[in-house]
Amino acid sequence: MGKIIGGIVGYLVWGFWGLLIGLFLGHQIDRRLPRFLLVLLKRTVIKHQEKVQKAFFESTFLVMGHLAKADGHVSEQEIRLARQVMQQMNLSEAATREAMALFGQGKAPEFDLDDTLRTLRQVALSHRNLAQMFVEIQLGAAYADGALAAVERGILLKVCEALGFTEAEFNRLDAMIQAHRHAQQPGRTSGVSMADAYTILDIEESATDTEVKKAYRRLMSQHHPDKLQAKGLPKEMMKLAEEKTHEIRTAYERIREERGFK
Repeated sequence: MGKIIGGIVGYLVWGFWGLLIGLFLGHQIDRRLPRFLLVLLKRTVIKHQEKVQKAFFESTFLVMGHLAKADGHVSEQEIRLARQVMQQMNLSEAATREAMALFGQGKAPEFDLDDTLRTLRQVALSHRNLAQMFVEIQLGAAYADGALAAVERGILLKVCEALGFTEAEFNRLDAMIQAHRHAQQPGRTSGVSMADAYTILDIEESATDTEVKKAYRRLMSQHHPDKLQAKGLPKEMMKLAEEKTHEIRTAYERIREERGFK
C-alpha cells in the first residue's frame, strides 16, 4: 500500500523520477509499518490492562468497605480480614495506605455502589473469570464475621447482576466459599472432607471420574494466576489466585485419593 500511494503521488508531482522516488519511500514505509503497528498494539494492550488493574484494585476495597458497613457497624473481624487480604497481597506501604483509604471510602454513607460497579463492569465484563474472582473475594470478606447477613447478600447479588452472574451462579459460588471456610476451620486435623471437596469443585458426589477431572481442569483454568493477570488481575492479587488454585488442587487430590484413580 505504501509503494502504491508513494508511486502515484511521486508520479503526479515529479513524473517518472517522482514515481521511482515514491516507490522507494513507499517501500520503506511498508517495511516499518508492521513494526509500528505492533508497538502501537502492545501499548494499547498494556494501557487496557493497567486500566483494568486499577479498576479491580480500587473496586475490591471500596466494595469490601461497603460490605463491612452494610449491617450498621464494622466488626473487628471485618477489619482484620481486610488487613489480612492486604498482607496476602504483599502490598507495599503506599499501596496498603491506598487500600485502607479505599476501604474507608466504601464505608462512608455517601459511597456510590452503582458508580463503582459501572466502572468495574466496563473493564471486567468481557473477562468473566476475572469478574468471578472479584465476587469470590467479596464473598470471603462478607463471611469475615462468620455469617452472611441478608443485607450483605443483597449487595453481593447486586454485584453479581452488574457483572453478569445469575442468582443460581452466585449460590454455587457461595457454597464453594462456605466449603472452603469449613475446611479451614481451626482444629481440623483431617483436612478437607469429601463433602467439602465435591462442593469446592462444584460437582455432585455422583459425578463420574471423567466429570471430576473436567471440573478440576475447568476451575484450574479459571483461576490460573498467569491467565488472570493477563486479563487484568493486579499483580498484587496474584497470591490470592495462587491460594485459590491450591484450594482447588487439594480438593481434587482428596477425591482422587478416595476414588483411587490417576
